[in-house]
Amino acid sequence: MIEVRDLKKKFGDVHAVNGVSFTAKSGAITGLLGPNGAGKTTTIRMIGTLVTIDGGSISVAGIDATADAEAVRRTSGLLTDARGLYTRMTARENIRYYADMRGIDRAKSDRTIARFADWLDMGEILDRRTEGFSQGERMKVAITRALVHEPSHVILDEPTNGLDVMTTRALRELIKRLKAEGCTVMFSSHIMQEVAALCDEIIIISRGRVTAQGTTEELLLKSGKNNLEDAFVSLAEMEDGNMMKEAA
Repeated sequence: MIEVRDLKKKFGDVHAVNGVSFTAKSGAITGLLGPNGAGKTTTIRMIGTLVTIDGGSISVAGIDATADAEAVRRTSGLLTDARGLYTRMTARENIRYYADMRGIDRAKSDRTIARFADWLDMGEILDRRTEGFSQGERMKVAITRALVHEPSHVILDEPTNGLDVMTTRALRELIKRLKAEGCTVMFSSHIMQEVAALCDEIIIISRGRVTAQGTTEELLLKSGKNNLEDAFVSLAEMEDGNMMKEAA
């Protein structure tokens, strides 16, 4: 379970995250939706302990992210982008390097690599240097590298953004497999069809605040709309209305 309470973060005079609270339930897939600049990536980076928090609290698997960031990193797999691969190394060597840094036994990491290679259809690229890889190929390596320690909590920031149809399908199937194995999965996306198809619950963030949380059906009911895209637009815009009421 991931529990976020009254989370806050400022960059200069900008409140990137301004009192965000939500729960991502254990063994479920939780989607994070919001317009550009809503605070999704900052929230994800704080949960993954890449960015310090200014206020509030984060608990991952019962571990306080501020008090024991290293323990959170051990139990979590975080993917924020597919860059940062060592281009003179093969895909397998990139993944092994991270496994070695985590102190994972070589035999165990090889089994994990083989499993992900099967799930993500990486057989033909595993022993190629990553220089010249397509965006989809880089993403497959990056996500395997992020999850090579087999974490119980998986946090992905727009994992399918800009990918071709086949790679997108592979990553969606991976997310389903992770849930089936008992992982708690949280991911952000701008693709409504993807969120509706995968997520047990959806959190909508706008202007650094949560404006709604619930299942697809609950959000449709709350917004009075017939599809998730219209519901998202309506519920994300609620923040503007609330701010106007507060100002009055």
